[in-house]
Amino acid sequence: MELTAEQHRAKMQRRQEVQQQRIADRQITKGLVIVNTGDGKGKTTAALGMVLRSLGHGYKVAIVQFIKGAWEPAEKKIFGAWSEQLVFHALGEGFTWDTQDRDRDIAKTQEAWALGLSYIQNPAYKLILLDEVNIALKLGYLDVETVIAGLRTKPDDSHVILTGRGAPASLIEFADLVTRMELVKHPFREQGVKAQAGIEF
Repeated sequence: MELTAEQHRAKMQRRQEVQQQRIADRQITKGLVIVNTGDGKGKTTAALGMVLRSLGHGYKVAIVQFIKGAWEPAEKKIFGAWSEQLVFHALGEGFTWDTQDRDRDIAKTQEAWALGLSYIQNPAYKLILLDEVNIALKLGYLDVETVIAGLRTKPDDSHVILTGRGAPASLIEFADLVTRMELVKHPFREQGVKAQAGIEF
């Protein structure tokens, strides 16, 4: 049944009151551990949206890319405008099927983790993005308990985002905010459309 204009106004007013009470009841602030995982596209893209928000607030941000790195993403170029607030490290050497050197991939992953941890523990940085770290965890290049132990050492008011498919269950359990991207359709698979500038990179 369609509501009259007056019924709609009354319904929205009740909803507004409930929402205002919910907001008033929540007084806690804390730095979050955020995981973007799943088989769908958009994990890094969503994280970069938070990076932009943090930069807009004047916060210092660090991005450390695992696995990726053999190519220059467009976002690295555009983030150069925030060089005083943002550091960007692409420490991988490309996808594992391209590098074909497990020992070297593990060494680069360990290097990326050590650098990421230095930013995690630095109170000057409000947001740290560990891009594709979940892939490194899934492949066994990095120990999940080591990562969780490192996350426990972050300042109370800083945020860390971990992206990549296949996030381990223990990391999901530890995190404060977890989003699983669901793949419904992808033009690469269904239509044979190659990765395109502005969409994938």
